Amino acid sequence: MTELKIRIENVSYAYDGKTVLRNVNIDIPRHAITVLFGPAGGGKTTLLRLINRLNDLVLGTKMAGRIWMDDMDIYAPGVDIANLRRRVGMVFALPLPLPGTIRENIVYGPKMAGLRDKTRLEERVEQSLRQAALWDEVKDRLDSPANALSGGQQQRLCIARSMALEPEVLLLDEPTSGLDPISTGKVEAALFAAKPKYTIVIVPHSIQQAARVADHAAFFLGGELIEYQPGRDLFTNPRAKQTEDYVTGRFG
Repeated sequence: MTELKIRIENVSYAYDGKTVLRNVNIDIPRHAITVLFGPAGGGKTTLLRLINRLNDLVLGTKMAGRIWMDDMDIYAPGVDIANLRRRVGMVFALPLPLPGTIRENIVYGPKMAGLRDKTRLEERVEQSLRQAALWDEVKDRLDSPANALSGGQQQRLCIARSMALEPEVLLLDEPTSGLDPISTGKVEAALFAAKPKYTIVIVPHSIQQAARVADHAAFFLGGELIEYQPGRDLFTNPRAKQTEDYVTGRFG
């Protein structure tokens, strides 16, 4: 039996009276890539943000249901949100390196979390950049400005920066939407390599990427979860007609 990392139970979410998610149930296994895909406006990014409580400060919202990580209800009173966000990293579509060098970008999070040992920090730099498939390209210029990197390198740096905190879960919202095919391939390869250590949930930038990377895939339409299956099954033999229509390009 597959071991679960995250369980989403009957989650609904609305803001300004508009329902964005409606009664969503998903069991997300650990050490796998789970893809959330579908047309724009389906609630995919909202669900990602709910998993590490990034929507807490958004006014006029209402959430129902529960989200569990391991045995913890992450919306229970008294949950340490800062600790939750160390355990659940997030990478956005637009790469946003911090001001400073490549090295400074990687060590910022661990230092904020209290890590001061220089040797361990340097180990964390190499480890994270290797996991993000960036080490060989930047190992000789770690003290160069991060914003001098190419767009694809900046996105992998942002992935490495998230990995530097050694999270348990990595959330990615269209991380390759602005990248060329070669850079996209490198990011995808980095995600495959990271599976033994991380639970990965990704909103892909295309149906083709969804099919390439998904161990498990969830199709969203209009705020509802239409179908959730192992990726190979969903993309070759979808159960729902809406899924089949979207996967085959009949709409969307």
